[in-house]
Amino acid sequence: MPAIPDVQNLADTRRLAINKVGIKSVRYPVRVSDRHRGAQHTIANFNMYVSLPHNFKGTHMSRFVEILNSHEEEISVENFPAMLKEMMARLEAESGHIEMNFPYFINKSAPISEVKSLMDYDVTFLGDIERGKIATRLKVVVPVTSLCPCSKKISARGAHNQRSHVTLTVLANKFIWIEEIVQLVESQASCELYALLKRPDEKYVTERAYDNPKFVEDMVRDIAACLNADPRVVAYTVESENFESIHNHSAYALIERDKREPERAGH
Repeated sequence: MPAIPDVQNLADTRRLAINKVGIKSVRYPVRVSDRHRGAQHTIANFNMYVSLPHNFKGTHMSRFVEILNSHEEEISVENFPAMLKEMMARLEAESGHIEMNFPYFINKSAPISEVKSLMDYDVTFLGDIERGKIATRLKVVVPVTSLCPCSKKISARGAHNQRSHVTLTVLANKFIWIEEIVQLVESQASCELYALLKRPDEKYVTERAYDNPKFVEDMVRDIAACLNADPRVVAYTVESENFESIHNHSAYALIERDKREPERAGH
């Protein structure tokens, strides 16, 4: 049988390196550490990329899927760094990037009735490797309630509120539970959300939000202050998007900080 040509390995003469090349939106079963139940099995959506030097025509796309299959459904946060190293070796690349996005469920009790229900949170593990050095970040989107302080101040009856998506991305030097991120964000919101509420619970969350108004600026500042005080957090990005109930636009704020860099005055 004649040899099959390997087109990807052919030389390229355009002298243009590619920052990221790979595969997107590959679904695969994964195991995630659960603070209360030990482990949680879910389905993740993977994006996997490597850098491509200017002198190579293409990369070997099939090898990305082979890396996933080689772990035999035992992909987890713990072996995430090993996957990055394997990808670098198999693709013969200088740098690589993996995104693992999945729904994560937390069993929450309603505040008054204590009825239990599952809340889902959008979680992403982000891994980068360059010249053998690995950095992994945890990104969690936490939906919460925010109530407008201005509306409460100027209105004789009630105040408008909105559902907010707070996105927290953290680079840490020690392990941080997903549940810790969720609890941190929810503690700084006007009120947290629940999948199931009875009437006494609805009364509680309505009054809780009214007693704890927050602008979008308040939300990100209060969360950032907590992260500044946590020695495990090396760098972070906290952003909040408030889906306004009285406007046809969202309110948005972001704070980004790398603790390894000197903080500038006023920042």
